[in-house]
Amino acid sequence: MSQETPLSFPSKTAYNSTQGCVVWQGECANDGAELTAFMQGPVAARLHDTEGGEALHEHLRGLSLTGMGQDTLEEVLAAEVPETRDWAVGEALAEAVLEVHHDVELPWNNERDKRNPFASLPGADIVGFQRDGGSHRLALGEVKCSSEAKWPPQVMSGRSGGLGHQIDNLATNLGTIHQLLRWLLPRVQGTEFESSFRAACTRYLNSGRRDLALFGILVRDQEPREADLKVRGGKLASSLTAPTRCCLIALYLPWPIAQLPQAIGQGGAA
Repeated sequence: MSQETPLSFPSKTAYNSTQGCVVWQGECANDGAELTAFMQGPVAARLHDTEGGEALHEHLRGLSLTGMGQDTLEEVLAAEVPETRDWAVGEALAEAVLEVHHDVELPWNNERDKRNPFASLPGADIVGFQRDGGSHRLALGEVKCSSEAKWPPQVMSGRSGGLGHQIDNLATNLGTIHQLLRWLLPRVQGTEFESSFRAACTRYLNSGRRDLALFGILVRDQEPREADLKVRGGKLASSLTAPTRCCLIALYLPWPIAQLPQAIGQGGAA
């Protein structure tokens, strides 16, 4: 039985440049049925943690419940609060693009860590592994959304919350790396990703903390211009060295960022 071809993010490359170990590229999404399928398929699945939700439903429905218990269960399952914040959909879009087009494996969905459905979680937006031949390297990254009619937008250069600063922090801050590895270990132990974790950590440590993949994703609804990423890419190239790999990606949408929740079939922006 043949496997279904995975859905892809339909886009046209607006620019693609390389300096040292840093690549920056702009991808303009092609509006149409293929983009709709990608948004309502892989992106929606990442946003809502479809896999985790199905596992919870299956587990709870296997309990020995009375009639009242069954009724209460259905009420609880029906009370799930859907995520409708546009920036959260933007993060899910970035995750789906990395999985499909950049050989990135994300073994854990951050939705599972939320104790409050309206909360945002601290730490790196992207934490996983990138396939590299028969091995894996750590894959860490940050995601920003911006509708600002400025190139680059302010989210690229803020002193503490800017994308460039955050990428540099992932590359150099040992405290951040320690916390991310500590967070990731119990989530991969006993799973298919445990060997990937071991291989990625081995490569990272044996290379003197340089063998890892860094990603910065900028989701935009403005005219595509290389100025969005060029300055930041050049600065990162001056501080990062091989075997580190850094990829900055601007995803240009065919409609406003505020419409991202609608694009996954979830209604208007909150």
